[in-house]
Formats: sequence, C-alpha cells, structure tokens
Amino acid sequence: MFDQTTLPNGLRLVGERLSHVRSCTVGVWVRVGSMNERPEENGLSHFIEHMVFKGTQNRTARQIAEEMDLAGGQLNAFTSKECTCYYAKVTDDELPLAVDILSDLALRPVFDAAELEKERGVVLEEIAMAEDTPEDLVHEALSAVQYDGSLRMPILGPGERIRAYTRDELRGYWARHYTPRNMVVAIAGRYDWDAFVRLAEAGFRGFPSDGLPDAPQPQRFLSGRIAREKDTEQLHLCLGFPGVPGGSDELYAMSVLSNALGGGMSSRLFQRIREELGMAYAVYTYASAYQGLGSLNLYAGTSPENGETVLSEIRQQLERVLDEGFDDQEFLSAKAQLRGGYLLGLESSSGRMQALGRGMLLQNRVRSHDEILSLIDAVTLPDVLALARRTLSATPSAAVVGRRAETYLPKVGGNLRG
Repeated sequence: MFDQTTLPNGLRLVGERLSHVRSCTVGVWVRVGSMNERPEENGLSHFIEHMVFKGTQNRTARQIAEEMDLAGGQLNAFTSKECTCYYAKVTDDELPLAVDILSDLALRPVFDAAELEKERGVVLEEIAMAEDTPEDLVHEALSAVQYDGSLRMPILGPGERIRAYTRDELRGYWARHYTPRNMVVAIAGRYDWDAFVRLAEAGFRGFPSDGLPDAPQPQRFLSGRIAREKDTEQLHLCLGFPGVPGGSDELYAMSVLSNALGGGMSSRLFQRIREELGMAYAVYTYASAYQGLGSLNLYAGTSPENGETVLSEIRQQLERVLDEGFDDQEFLSAKAQLRGGYLLGLESSSGRMQALGRGMLLQNRVRSHDEILSLIDAVTLPDVLALARRTLSATPSAAVVGRRAETYLPKVGGNLRG
C-alpha cells in the first residue's frame, strides 16, 4: 500500500515503502511543462529546470554537485510537455540531504544573472543538438502539425525566445507555477514515513505563492502535414493518429494495440519492414496521452530509395489491421509485453517513484499494482480491434525529414479508407 498525506500548505506527499532495498528515490514534481506555456513563454519551463541547478540561496552550483557526489547519490531532472521533475536517488541514510537539496532547488533558486547568460548558451546548444538529430526532429515536427494549442510547441522552445528571456521573466514564471498545490513530492524505497513527512514540512516552506496557475487551454488533434529538408543519409517518417487521453482506462487497450503494431520484435511493422524486407533499422509505434487527448504515433527510418516502398508497406499493414484485425497469438504477445514491462518497471525505486509522482500530479490518484494488473488483464481482443478501427480510420498527421522530404509528403497522409 501507499503512504499519502497533504501538508497544510497544500503540498501532496506520496510514498511506497520497499523494505528489501537500501536506497530511496525522492522526486519533486511540478505540473508545468510546454503544455502550460503561452506562445510568448515557450521554453521557460525547461530553461528554469536548468537554472535551478546553477545556484540557490543556500548552495552554489558547485556545492550542489559536490554534496550529492560526496553522499554517493544521483541527482537529475527532466521537463516534459506536462510536468517538470527534480529527483535524487540515495542510500536511505542520506535521505535528509536529498530532501534538503531538492527543496532548495525547487523553492530557493537565485537565477543569478551571470549564470543565466552561461546557461542560455547551454540550452541553445541543446536546441542545436536536437536540430542535428533527425529522429528527434521528426517527432517535434509531427507535434507541430498534430496538435492545436500549446501541445504543438517544443519543450526546449525556439532559439530566438531563449536568447531574449530576462531574469525577471524566469522568476515570474517560476513564482506563478512553483506553488504547493501545483506540486507533489514522491518517494519510493526504504524510509520512515513520519520522519519523511517532518523533512518535507521543514524543507518545503516559503513558497513564492500558494495559488494555482491557470489551467492549460483545451487542445485539439489536427491532421496536418510537414516536410523538413535535411541533408541526411536516411529519410525519417512519422504518422500520428488520434489516440486516447491521459487517465482513460482505454490506455491499456491502446498500449496493447501499439505493441501489436510496432512495439516489439514480433510486431507487424517490425517483422515486415525490418525482418522480411530489411528496409529499416528502427521502426516502431508509441502512444502518447495528455489531458483531454492523446495519439498513436508511428516512426520509420529508411534510405530515400526505399522510402516509397516503406510507406506503401506501412499503409498495407495498417489496412490489414482494419480488414483482418490481429490473431490470438499477436494479441497475447502484445498483452504480455505490456504486463511484463509494467512488472519489470517495479524492480527499481526510481521506476516506482516515477509512477507515484506522475499519477498523483496528473490524475490526483495512485492506482495499486493489483489494480493496474487487473486493468491490463481485462483488455480483450475485441477491445483492441474496436480501438484499432476507431484510431486507424482517422486521417493521420504526418512529418517527413530528410533529402527531398517534400516529394514524399503526398504519399504519407490521407485516410486509409480514402
């Protein structure tokens, strides 16, 4: 079972005790990402994630790194479209230090002007690195034509905005979003709950404000298309179909559908395009789910001379699913992958902390492991086939990156039944 409480200031705490380990992973989750940004704020969530490590009221950037290294722990962070997470993995006796550093990062960054200019350059290099990674670039391009609203914006933000942001803009955005009711502190591993609550109470005081920022605007799924010309050896192709939103019980059926299509070595697309034709090293599908909507996306990387054949084969495989569905073996294998992947993810305190924090932050609930396994077990082949018909019958969005990308775009889009 899980430990849960809400502090008087509204900060939610959630934990799962693992008596067989000597480690614990603690994470501070903030419901702020590119989905929460206005166009003139794009990239601020990620920029702030970088800047808090550059110094707090109690520690310099070097002290943050040295204290965690001296404790033998690991400290990191990430920003997604829906949230930002700062986390530390330490031995159980170093938990007080982890909570102290994490609360320092979240609540007491100084946004030093000199450090801001240096980190601005780091973020711009990260944007340049993504631009030089076509497999990443094609997914960003797909988002830009797949969604309407803030979901279409890149997490890193555009370079021209990163170059222009001021210290006051970072501080103002941070103060608006880093509020107790907009945050969760999650822990998994070996810990004493009462002692952890006392640590959190002591560390997480003095928030810049205590309200809730405006909710993200409603998002819509689009069926746009985009081509990005790049002098690359491979052609990078993405299709995006409307999926199911975060929190939906259909997420489990969608995951099985994704696994059967392109989620494993025995999946339709992997077997046909890589194993039988040898025309791609990477070909896969994945489901994304956000507040209010989701998507089922497909990626393939192939040589330009094989581009038309790969596109044709993808279309044929999707049409086969609409016409014939999946057989029992495909269904059972895809479902076993989902179940096994979930159970393997429970092997580490980090994986458990991630599930706890994300669930409490985004859905305000944490499902038990037995409940999740029951939901996976309850998925039936008719459920998956009904979802496949609804999903794959829609007109997809499409993105192509590579040489002569524009020439392939007409062959990518279009309704499978059109």
